[in-house]
Amino acid sequence: MSDKTPSTPAAAPPDVPPQVPAASPAGNTAAAAPQPGWRAVWRVYLEPATLRMLLLGFSAGLPLLLVFGTLSFWLREAGIDRTTIGYLSWVGLAYGVKWAWAPLVDRLPIPLLTRWLGRRRSWLLLSQALIMGALVCMALTDPRLALEPMVWCALAVAFGSATQDIALDAYRIESADVERQAALAASYQTGYRIAMIWSGAGALWIAAWAEVAGAGGYQHGAWRTAYLAMAGSMLLGVATVLCSPEPQRRALAPSRNAADWLKGALIEPFADFLRRYGKQALLILALIAMYRISDVVMGIMANPFYVDMGYTKDEVATVTKIYGVVMTLVGAFVGGALAMRLGVMRVLMLGAVLSAGSNLLFAWLATAGHDLGALIVVISADNLASGIASAAFIAYLSSLTNVNYSATQYALFSSMMLLLPKALAGYSGRFVDAFGYADFFTATALLGLPVLLLIGLASRSKTAAAQVAPAQAAIDSIAR
Repeated sequence: MSDKTPSTPAAAPPDVPPQVPAASPAGNTAAAAPQPGWRAVWRVYLEPATLRMLLLGFSAGLPLLLVFGTLSFWLREAGIDRTTIGYLSWVGLAYGVKWAWAPLVDRLPIPLLTRWLGRRRSWLLLSQALIMGALVCMALTDPRLALEPMVWCALAVAFGSATQDIALDAYRIESADVERQAALAASYQTGYRIAMIWSGAGALWIAAWAEVAGAGGYQHGAWRTAYLAMAGSMLLGVATVLCSPEPQRRALAPSRNAADWLKGALIEPFADFLRRYGKQALLILALIAMYRISDVVMGIMANPFYVDMGYTKDEVATVTKIYGVVMTLVGAFVGGALAMRLGVMRVLMLGAVLSAGSNLLFAWLATAGHDLGALIVVISADNLASGIASAAFIAYLSSLTNVNYSATQYALFSSMMLLLPKALAGYSGRFVDAFGYADFFTATALLGLPVLLLIGLASRSKTAAAQVAPAQAAIDSIAR
């Protein structure tokens, strides 16, 4: 694959293979677009669409840790055992099956709201309202007294968050051309990571600040204050949606009947992907399913690990906020810039190597005891690797979609990304109980090895397609 061209077209017609350069009648490949200079690459981060994506990324990232990492810290402090916490991570499977209702988000109007805001923004606003309401319910529930209501509230947050992701991914893809998707992905990821730090470190800070001095032990009131603050933080996303323009609406072909509508909404988006990528589709889906497996499986046990290692809420929050946020921002922007300059597949490989390597640092940390300096090093390296990998991966997923089915196809890809990792993560607590943290983190690093092979195969298949296409185009031209 040439490192001067985007990895794949965003909306190639069904009869045009992916990664195929345009061919002249003589069969020669058209001249590649000039490589952008570094000044032009960095200037794209100041464009209005990119800045909007920063704020909307914050809205998307806020709920995630509130039903995973921060919630696991809360549950562990409340005395819930690690095995139960691991099983509760299956709440995240809502993100892995969001493709099931993505066609509705892609096509179904919401009464009154869609006429006022448009299709994308109306679904964004509705999902944000659901997230806020469910977070308030979580805040008012004490898991030590009743765990089941907390589970249902967490499911509602996950469902609302997954729905917001569907609408927001479509909004992002439709807001800029393919050349700017890497920058939008980096900006989105930066906002996403800032929100994760706020919902992780910020929530811990607020909970620590709200504790009654001298009371000691678990205090539900402190966590109630933290989660109410998180619910209020969703207002930033609401304000951004209300102030943002709706992407240019694409006319949908009228449906003759209900069966025709279901075919266009449910079947055609997946059929289009298979037509465009053919045999490569299975390889692409395998890469998507495996790419973030090291991070996702490891992440469920990170906060219980901090608790069991004796780190306080203030220590975890401070290290994550100061060192983690800096390295996350650096990683996201560097990943986005490198993807535009060097090509997405190369940065995907780099991100996969760094992500697996950072898990080995956690294995080392498990043997170091309560060492704040070591925690700073590990969290900084982990966030840098995650920022680079995520920016490139989002750009890669965006480039695979046909803009006519952007919400449904991107939901399929991002669901595939989470389904297998979340399923495995449910057993993470049992693994830690049986083998310990050091072996667990080492095992999650080893899970990343097949990813390197898949990236290599995907890159090779794209290069082969690019080499074969000009000759095939010339043959077709002569035949006609």
